[in-house]
Amino acid sequence: MESKIKTTLNLDNNLIKAIKLVALNRGTTQTNVITDYLKQGLKNEPDANRENKSLKDLVGIIEVDEPFDATEEIRKMRNKE
Repeated sequence: MESKIKTTLNLDNNLIKAIKLVALNRGTTQTNVITDYLKQGLKNEPDANRENKSLKDLVGIIEVDEPFDATEEIRKMRNKE
């Protein structure tokens, strides 16, 4: 499941009317219509589809004797444990 973030957009009134009409005709929400169109539009954007290779290259470079839970360590740092 993808995580979602609530945001505010200022869109042209005619665009909102068109989105509402499409959503009504599809029997879906305006959010789903906007999400679908944004995903379609971003498919051909090289920057949106580029993987962050430098971070991927770091995976597995450190070996540890015991399993390491990064989420738990971040929690400890935030709580100053």
